[in-house]
Amino acid sequence: MDCCDGKNECGTALPTVDSATTVDSPTTAGCEEAVFLIQKMDCPTEEKLIRDRFKTMVGIESLHFNLMQRELTVRHRLRSTHELLTGLIGLGLDPVLKNDSLDGSAATAQPVTDVTAVRIPVSKWLLIGFSGLAAIGAETLAWTSGADASWPVVTLALLAIALGGLDTLRKGWIALRHFSLNMNFLMSLAVIGAAAIGQWPEAAVVIFLFAVAEMIEALSLDRARNAIRQLMAMTPDTATVQGMDGTWNEIPAFQVMTSALVRVQPGQRIALDGVVSRGQTTINQAPITGESMPVAKRPGDVVFAGTVNGHGEIEYRVSAPQGDSMLARIVRSVQQAQGDRAPTQRFVDEFARFYIPAVMALALLVALIVPFMLNAPYQPWFYRALVLLVIACPCALVISTPVTIVSALAAAARHGILIKGGAYLEEGRKLNAIALDKTGTITCGQPSVTDLRQLSDGDEAPLLRLAASLATRSDHPVSAAVVKYWAGTAQGGDVHDVTDFIALPGRGVIGTIEGQSYCFGNYRMMQERGLCDDALTAALEEYERCGKSVVVLSSVTAPLLLLAVADTLRASSAAAIASIRALGVHVAMLSGDNAHAANAIGQQAGIADVRANLLPEDKLAAIRELRGQYGCVGMVGDGINDAPALASADIGFAMGAAGSDTALETADVALMDDDLHKLPAFLRLSARTRTVLLQNIALALSIKALFLLLALTGQATLWMAVFADMGASLLVVFNALRMLRTIN
Repeated sequence: MDCCDGKNECGTALPTVDSATTVDSPTTAGCEEAVFLIQKMDCPTEEKLIRDRFKTMVGIESLHFNLMQRELTVRHRLRSTHELLTGLIGLGLDPVLKNDSLDGSAATAQPVTDVTAVRIPVSKWLLIGFSGLAAIGAETLAWTSGADASWPVVTLALLAIALGGLDTLRKGWIALRHFSLNMNFLMSLAVIGAAAIGQWPEAAVVIFLFAVAEMIEALSLDRARNAIRQLMAMTPDTATVQGMDGTWNEIPAFQVMTSALVRVQPGQRIALDGVVSRGQTTINQAPITGESMPVAKRPGDVVFAGTVNGHGEIEYRVSAPQGDSMLARIVRSVQQAQGDRAPTQRFVDEFARFYIPAVMALALLVALIVPFMLNAPYQPWFYRALVLLVIACPCALVISTPVTIVSALAAAARHGILIKGGAYLEEGRKLNAIALDKTGTITCGQPSVTDLRQLSDGDEAPLLRLAASLATRSDHPVSAAVVKYWAGTAQGGDVHDVTDFIALPGRGVIGTIEGQSYCFGNYRMMQERGLCDDALTAALEEYERCGKSVVVLSSVTAPLLLLAVADTLRASSAAAIASIRALGVHVAMLSGDNAHAANAIGQQAGIADVRANLLPEDKLAAIRELRGQYGCVGMVGDGINDAPALASADIGFAMGAAGSDTALETADVALMDDDLHKLPAFLRLSARTRTVLLQNIALALSIKALFLLLALTGQATLWMAVFADMGASLLVVFNALRMLRTIN
């Protein structure tokens, strides 16, 4: 897959069609949607069974499977979901209707992020244990007596099959009734075939090993599936809320309304998102941002659910209900990303579609044609065909990719890196160049006013008030610095009302104050309005040579006030950029600032490719130019002002996304705090994910190939094939779970 796949010519993300999803089209618009929670659906075996069951049902437009969360989403034009429930129950599944657009009351009270963990009852473990004893007894008795079909051996084998294999045989029968070639059907066929030719001990051992491996595999998959849910477990169930009478009461967190006043004691976890109204403290925000150091909080600062209060008592106003907290949205986003198929997974799934029929055909050839052509006894070749049926199970291959991707996504989220899908995780290793916005990304984004120069007659304070009035209406960091400077002066206070306000991206703002029109912007704006004379140009160049940004307040006819603003490099930027370059990735800096200021920051950060005086459309052109030079390109910005460039890049990264709904929605990868070290960490995680994916696929295929040869030469037994197949599944799962470790 090319690095730019999934993007149009401008790099904008396009809908992805895979085996799990049908993309909306004019024919699916206006469909109803039903979401089912199916605890028994955690493998492509169940997915294929459901697809085969519903593919001919009139009224079903699309099926979307999230095997990791055990959710099936059906888009349909049916009058009710009764047929869907009946069909799923008929497959031996136990569906629970989680959400139904036809009936809002049908939704369960279970939160979206809550997926029940696998809990295998003790009784089932006991049954499997007795099944194992019976299977071993049958094998031992057959080995000592030399009679595989004696009644004691057959009795023990039947007992082993009854205790440990009835569920597999039942699923195999369901698959046969629906003409679905899945793992349970193949295993059932192998067991019945072994019994038919008198290999009762092997039939018992096969069914026992398969049952044990399935249980262990389910537990291992559940660890990956629920890794991200551990974040939600950090949120307390109750909160101390002030009542109408002024008393403080502890109530369930999900009942707390927006704007309620909540008190948090030192050492307690915060239950809901909000804004501090009283008190000062430090808070450990690691569940959200991955920051290892506590962050100071004071009135006006934002706090997040799941974070830990430090030494001080605080009170805060709730800004969102429990189900819409930043932590809950992160978990939902990761779970949605876990349900999407990555490029490698789509390839593996497509391979498996042809693999099973091919091996089935080979098994029939070995069982019927080969002994006929060689004039050989049928039973040995029939036994070899049964071994081939077991080898035909593609579980290890199919689960190798999703478990790896899910584990990597969960690990990234726990370290403050929110990746919006496996495709971006896989494509990260292909990035050859990364463009960084200057303000707020490489620098702190909190510039301060360093110099003022009056360019007209009269008092300075009224001019500064005019500048602050216009700056108040802008969200640019330089404007924020001007407003802060005005507030800190002796005259600081109320600003003028501004009418006819217009923001000109990459230039500045225009507004009317008390009937007079004023401009507040950069050198480009002054040039375009014909307000730059030799004196102003000289002053601008003087400050720019010092690495400062300059903004000018002007009337329609003349410049009035010049303000110089300086920003500082983030403490982590230089080291993080060096780490990115050490990975062989070219780094460029894009800035709307003047060349002197941009080059000064670029020199401090260790960036040689500095591009200054860029408008938003210039940044877009720069991304296209970098793509032409280097191939795959990433763009890092704030997710708001850099939206065109972020959308054009192959992967768009939003910095400081915690608390920013826009960044969470627009970015392909959201870095939840302002630490640029998360960028090389993402690149390393992507490369490591690719390595583990290749290891798992190679491991699964090599084991299959080896036992295919052993089966054809008659050196592999049924129980050896089952042990190898299930062992390969467990090996790839355990290897994939290594991705849950630290990503740095």
